[in-house]
Amino acid sequence: MPSGIDNALLAAIIGEVIIGTLGNGFIVLVNCIGWVKRNKFSSVDCILTGLAISRISQLWITLFESLLMLFWSHLYATDKCLISIVSIFWTLSNHLATWCATCLSVFYFLQIARFSHPCFTWLRWRIHRVILVLLLGSLFLLVFNSKLIHSFGESWTSIYKIDERNSTGSSGEMKTLYLNGLIVYSLICLMPFLVSLTSLLLLFISLRRHTKNLKLNPSSRDLSTEAHKRAMRMIISFLLLFLVHFSSILSVGWAFIILQKHQVNLVVMLTSIVFPSGHSFILILGNSKLRQNALGLLWYLNCHLKRMKRLAS
Repeated sequence: MPSGIDNALLAAIIGEVIIGTLGNGFIVLVNCIGWVKRNKFSSVDCILTGLAISRISQLWITLFESLLMLFWSHLYATDKCLISIVSIFWTLSNHLATWCATCLSVFYFLQIARFSHPCFTWLRWRIHRVILVLLLGSLFLLVFNSKLIHSFGESWTSIYKIDERNSTGSSGEMKTLYLNGLIVYSLICLMPFLVSLTSLLLLFISLRRHTKNLKLNPSSRDLSTEAHKRAMRMIISFLLLFLVHFSSILSVGWAFIILQKHQVNLVVMLTSIVFPSGHSFILILGNSKLRQNALGLLWYLNCHLKRMKRLAS
């Protein structure tokens, strides 16, 4: 039976999943309603919608994995089919969410930055193709990522069965397996991180140049400074939350190998879903259309609650 700590951690995970689902679901709802009304789907709306859908899937898969770990830990650790299914869906949703956020960073850079270099101009005029190429190129990495997770899951169950008979004989093998997988997974995750970091640095350079031009021409209209700063804040928030998320993912396997306690895994998983849950609200605040719809919804709910209180009294 789960202990009080287990129930508290599970309740926290469920609460975070619900909050994240509401935030990401709001993004999907607003963009889909706008698509129906205008019969037009912009690039940024498409990226945000894909990002929100993949994160909703990621949140609920993490919750399902937490329930398995807490109530059916032996089945979770020995059933190869179950591990493969969970791993495939989680890997797919996590990969798509990461690369959609990366594409969003590139989109902000190409739309807002100001450079006179012909290469930048060429990319800016073909921004839709650039985003499409990034997404299609990420599918190549998804193949390696899926094979890595699948082979790790099969070795996990094999070593776990051996470990039941000889607890000291497989610890070194398990550590070696995990460290090898850690290196490959880190290299896969390094690419979207570097792409977003490069977009941030180039935006910063563009902002510095724009600020210098304003000092030389004080009469010119400043239309892009705030846009630069807003885009940089969005990318910085993504990078910081991505680092927390990435560290949490790496810690799950290590905690299982070293400590063999599911409570530690639940704590790490609780930390890992801060990224898909919290980043959705940062996106809502950073997007003018989403922010206006969110304020309108809050105003409607506030008026509805006041009306209900008057009727109740």
